[in-house]
Amino acid sequence: MNNLLCFILIFFLIFIDTGLAADILNVKQTLGDDGNSSIVSPGGEFELGFFSPGSSKNRYLGIWFKNVSNRTVVWVANRETPILDTFGVLRIDVNGNLELVNGRNITMWFSNSTKSSKNNPVVAQLMDSSNLVIRYENDTDPENYLWQSADHPTDHILSGMKLGWDLSTGLERYLRSWKSVNDPSPGNYSFRMYLEGYPQMKVADDSTSTTSFRFGPWDGIQFSGLSFDIPDLNFDLKLIVTDDEIYSKFDVNNNSRPVRFDLNPDGYIELLTWFDNFKNWTFSQYISVLYDECDPYGLCGAFGSCDITRAQSGQSACECLGGFVPRSPEKWKVADWSDGCVHAAQLSCGSGDGFQKIPNIKLPDTQTSWFNRSMSLADCETECRKNCSCTAYSNVDIRQGGSGCMLWFDDLIDMRNYADNGLPLYVRTATKSAVDGSSSKKGGVKILAIVIPVIIGLLALVGVILICLYRKRKLRSKGLVALKPSDDAENENEGKDLELPLVEFEEIAKATNNFSLNNKLGEGGFGPVYKGILDDGQEIAVKRLSKTSKQGLDEFKNEVKCIAELQHRNLVRLLGCSIENGEMLLIYEYMSNKSLDVFIFDKELSMSLDWPKRYNIINGIAKGLLYLHQDSRLRIIHRDLKAGNVLLDHEMNPKISDFGLARSFADNESAVNTVRVVGTYGYMAPEYAIEGLFSIKSDSYSFGVLLLEIVSGKKIRQFYNSKDNLNLLGHAWKLFDEGKFTDLIDEAIMGSCNSSEVLRAIQIGLLCVQPYPQDRPNMTYVVSMLDSENELPKPKQPGFFTDNRVQQRSEYPFYNSESSLTINDLSITVLDPR
Repeated sequence: MNNLLCFILIFFLIFIDTGLAADILNVKQTLGDDGNSSIVSPGGEFELGFFSPGSSKNRYLGIWFKNVSNRTVVWVANRETPILDTFGVLRIDVNGNLELVNGRNITMWFSNSTKSSKNNPVVAQLMDSSNLVIRYENDTDPENYLWQSADHPTDHILSGMKLGWDLSTGLERYLRSWKSVNDPSPGNYSFRMYLEGYPQMKVADDSTSTTSFRFGPWDGIQFSGLSFDIPDLNFDLKLIVTDDEIYSKFDVNNNSRPVRFDLNPDGYIELLTWFDNFKNWTFSQYISVLYDECDPYGLCGAFGSCDITRAQSGQSACECLGGFVPRSPEKWKVADWSDGCVHAAQLSCGSGDGFQKIPNIKLPDTQTSWFNRSMSLADCETECRKNCSCTAYSNVDIRQGGSGCMLWFDDLIDMRNYADNGLPLYVRTATKSAVDGSSSKKGGVKILAIVIPVIIGLLALVGVILICLYRKRKLRSKGLVALKPSDDAENENEGKDLELPLVEFEEIAKATNNFSLNNKLGEGGFGPVYKGILDDGQEIAVKRLSKTSKQGLDEFKNEVKCIAELQHRNLVRLLGCSIENGEMLLIYEYMSNKSLDVFIFDKELSMSLDWPKRYNIINGIAKGLLYLHQDSRLRIIHRDLKAGNVLLDHEMNPKISDFGLARSFADNESAVNTVRVVGTYGYMAPEYAIEGLFSIKSDSYSFGVLLLEIVSGKKIRQFYNSKDNLNLLGHAWKLFDEGKFTDLIDEAIMGSCNSSEVLRAIQIGLLCVQPYPQDRPNMTYVVSMLDSENELPKPKQPGFFTDNRVQQRSEYPFYNSESSLTINDLSITVLDPR
């Protein structure tokens, strides 16, 4: 009984003042965890109180946006020491520190201010900047704050906050990710400023001591290679350097809506804005950090540079700088660029060495650099020539035509090309003569590489045009044009001409407003796609062969051959073509909702694609593939099935598109070996990527990857779980194997999904991505599994389990002791989604 009375008394003392809802906390007040108490900033922008993240029942003291319906926590006090009950109290102790205690009066967190309160009354106040401060009661000067949360950020920085170093005190302000959305304790990733060499900012995976992403060095206007131009927010990102401090901060001078900059649990830097209309945070279209193929740190190794436009046009994303060659040519051919590049000729370390100017590049890692802000560029070159270890030089500041000097003394790591952004880099190469010779040779090779295919293509085109004109006159009464498939090894002639409606070029030009940029829907490996409206009001999509496209006549004829006579509700319809005025045009039915990837990989648009719609899309794609593999006149393997090649009509029904890389099979063929591997990394079956062997099971593998993307909302080529060294397939299998499949489901469909259907879909996806073709279901079985509730076989570990590239040959039976990765002269065509 006495114990009960003591408990009641303690409870009463703890919560005696928990009805508090004030802007200021003083020594006579406490903030308790009773579900109602909080401190609100003067302008009502932010709120301080207790919360439980996600599905966790642990209690934390945090700060969040007051006027955002989806509670978004931007700072956590006791992230390492959660309160396990609801007896938390925040108070000011006798030393002027904030102290958080639990129900047993044990300190869970305190502010640990190093400044003395001098026995003066102090208060704690939450500012409209989200900054929680301890100050003297009658002193509001920020310079005199005794302590502030802005000096100890967690995973967010907001407008006006500093990220960097106070050199006078040794204080470092940096971000540390949450462990997960349910656990705010320190995660694996940090985002901080590194002061070795020229200051720069990096995202690091501290669990593996590796760098994930790096901002290029500050060039006086922006971080090299990164642009944060957001006119509607008046967004301003700066680097501030003084004798006492070096830090970065951003300001949003238009506070029309909340903006936050955070490091998420997966190690991605995000700039997000809140839209009341959608009740959701939206990822800014003006920043891309770890969201494209060139973002991962050091992707191309030493002296290699990444170019996203090359990757999107089907070429290698990485290339060696001029005067350099791949260190491991065999690895380079299969897109393993980790070994980087080496000098094509030995340096002489004298006046004969040349310097190649590389404009518009993200400057390399500056950790081993030296800089001087007052030197000229000419002096910079002279200084670099003096030191045989100097590998490159550049200006420090881009303003006023460039100023200052930066020298590099080691391998040049983590570069990427930009069209119009950044300082030029001057890279040391073998000799002036060698460089000139190399440049001339390279230039000559480039000219030949361009001229010869152009001449051949023009001759072929002239031949096709003459044939078409003849056939056009012959078939004018029918309004048809006949195209004959290519006779090469990749497109064996079936012996039949294909007839397709011919549309006048002038009619297409008129329909697309002369191929206006306003009508452009997107661009792929074949070329741009335009929306058009014919005279009768019919909407069409026009695919126009680009002059710079690696694809051409063969792909044009191949697409016509494969799709002209196909009729299925889940295949896009080819309406006609045009081969006039040196142009190659394909005319399709118009899909108003563009492609599937536009929806499932976008945080905002994915909300409109609930689980029933996604399940319908999965079924439709499966039935479309089944028709291609079994029911069409020609047995067709698509070879490039991915989210970007699945179009959606106005009712969100899927239609498989882009048959430029497809192959037709004879009835007695089960598999074919090709010397030219084409498609998109991540979606290729192991036996196809490695040995060039493809079959209907290759499409099954691609379908499995796509299915897992639809369920998870994650992109195969961008997802990587560094903790377990897993890509999306490995991550999905691990969760399925551990019975945690719900952790894979896209948050956008959590409220609408049928758990048994989702589990079934994941299991089917994993069955489709088995490493051996014989273990994968064909599309007949897939459609049957999707439509039934029968028990499914348990999948094994998927193909390409640990990485997007093959890790060990011994894992795959497609290798033998005699084979190598270059046996098929591997070349990859990566197509952009429309």
